[in-house]
Amino acid sequence: MEAFICVTCGTQYSESATPPKACAICDEERQYVLPTGQAWTTLAKLNMTHMATFREEAGVLGIGTSPHFGIGQRALLVKSPDGNVLWDCISLISPAMIDIIKALGGLTAIAISHPHYYTTMVEWSRAFGGIPIYLNAADQRWIMRSDPCLKLWDGGTLEIGSGLTLIRTGGHFDGGTVMHWATGAGGRGALLSGDLLQVVPDGKHVAFMYSYPNFIPLGAAAVRAIDARVKPWPFDAIYGAFWDRVIPTGGKAAVEASVNRHITLLERNAV
Repeated sequence: MEAFICVTCGTQYSESATPPKACAICDEERQYVLPTGQAWTTLAKLNMTHMATFREEAGVLGIGTSPHFGIGQRALLVKSPDGNVLWDCISLISPAMIDIIKALGGLTAIAISHPHYYTTMVEWSRAFGGIPIYLNAADQRWIMRSDPCLKLWDGGTLEIGSGLTLIRTGGHFDGGTVMHWATGAGGRGALLSGDLLQVVPDGKHVAFMYSYPNFIPLGAAAVRAIDARVKPWPFDAIYGAFWDRVIPTGGKAAVEASVNRHITLLERNAV
């Protein structure tokens, strides 16, 4: 029995004798199935074809995969007095990666922004002793591999460590979550935003999309709701989901400008 991994999105499914007929994550309008059809791999095969990449990004350790795999996001290791937390997840996990992270103090918890980044989260938890994985309960239907380590939470916020608070923003997914890091950015506060407030290439704005690959924007009401949910939290930096997608300072102003631009353009296009 293998726990098959979707090649397009990187999601790992529960063990089965044969691959699933389709990936529920990709066979949905926020993702896509490749023109060549659904394809699967396993963690053992992935370890033969890919390797981990580590890089410091504005005070946080990024953990990625080379060459590109799945959606291509990188995870972030956030240091906390209560223990290190892994923000978002990648499909690849290897003995070398585990050794490196343990040398840095290990992990005490995992928190994930939305289902596109669930990947091999259960493997990651087990590698560090069955640590909790915090997922918003509104996205429970998108869990493709259940395990006792999964901790579903409700409500608007959840503190998972000293100065680390999960904030449900909704938007891209109903349970879409960002993490506020109170001591990030040299004590000015940081927002780890995944795809919910996606840092765009200009480094000055964030995007609000229902589907990024299929170019489906969020409506004005959803964007205003996201803005209202993050506005009370102090932050200067924003860490997006991909390498170099970081706004090291001026994050508050970037969100305000991005919200105004998004809504203005929606209204302009409606005329």
